[in-house]
Amino acid sequence: MNLSKRVLNMQESPVRKLVPYALKAKKNGKKVYHLNIGQPDIETPKEFMEAINNYDTRIIQYSYSQGEPSLIEAIKDYYHRDNIYFDNEDILITNGGSEALTFTTIATCNPGDEILIPEPFYTNYNGFTSEVNVNLVPITTKAEDGFRLPKRKEITKLITKKTKAILFSNPGNPTGVVLTKNEMDMLKEIAIENDLFIISDEVYRKMAFDGLKSYSMAELDGISDRLIVIDSVSKRFSACGARIGSIASKNKELTKNILKLCQARLCVATLEQIGAASLYKLPESYSEEIKNTYEKRRDIVYQTLSDIPNVVCKKPQGAFYVVAKLPVENAEDFCVWLLETYNYNGETIMLAPAEGFYGTKGLGKDEVRIAYVLNEEEMKRAMFILREALNVYNQ
Repeated sequence: MNLSKRVLNMQESPVRKLVPYALKAKKNGKKVYHLNIGQPDIETPKEFMEAINNYDTRIIQYSYSQGEPSLIEAIKDYYHRDNIYFDNEDILITNGGSEALTFTTIATCNPGDEILIPEPFYTNYNGFTSEVNVNLVPITTKAEDGFRLPKRKEITKLITKKTKAILFSNPGNPTGVVLTKNEMDMLKEIAIENDLFIISDEVYRKMAFDGLKSYSMAELDGISDRLIVIDSVSKRFSACGARIGSIASKNKELTKNILKLCQARLCVATLEQIGAASLYKLPESYSEEIKNTYEKRRDIVYQTLSDIPNVVCKKPQGAFYVVAKLPVENAEDFCVWLLETYNYNGETIMLAPAEGFYGTKGLGKDEVRIAYVLNEEEMKRAMFILREALNVYNQ
């Protein structure tokens, strides 16, 4: 019997593919600092479990396919704080941002259609689209340019009859780039002129550093008919395992039809939705505190990278990632070597090879993504180990 071409052609996660090496390293007694995956070490707010523990019911029933009304109301109010006005019927609750992106792809594209996306990009976008036979078309950005978007003509030349949408994360995973207002306006104009959907993944919104603001695409006028905003509690509230995401769009036909997909999978877990509603009610001071925490960690990572000869890295402006070009020929080989061979006093680090974050073959071979999700002391130690490891590797 043969497996489907669809599943055989799916990309293996570059973030998780080296896990067997890490497990073996730990079994051999090494301490591994995980900089490979966006799993925050910050405690999930206590309000999450308190809301679940205070949920008074004797039966855990199916939730509504659209989502728990209390969570939808909380998300709506959360957007209202920033003068973004969605109605309750504009919001759908999903099993994480992952399902939100898969459902959005299914609803906007036919098999064989294309979605434009700046590269490097969150590698699982490949999975969300390839599993429904939709193709990602990369808009190449470069480390030397700080991964800024190219000129408009470089983007529009990629548009074909099969192009249905532009997808991006802002702030960006894996680059940490925060789109400027001019870049957002450019994407808006391209989408309007070419009748494309805009899929704005905003799970890192409010994580912008150095006094910058990470605007939501929903703050722009004239695109409510084509804008789809993806959100999640995973990163902003350090609740990755809750698997609560959302789709918000004023396109009534779109949300009505995505609701069919929500109905087909019945519902999202009831208790996690109850907990998530409490997170969206947290004061703005919580977001400010979290942002400041990651900004300090960013400074540690960037300063170390800046001090290492022949590393190419512009300062990331948001989220909690950076992509750095290292003085190595093959970053994946280096990452494996760190786990298999190297240790500094019994310690090593785990990085994510960046090649898998690109859609264009051959790009990113000498780059890694670093997730600065550890406390300041551990980040200092991990970056010290990276600097020492590069010295040894290149000798």
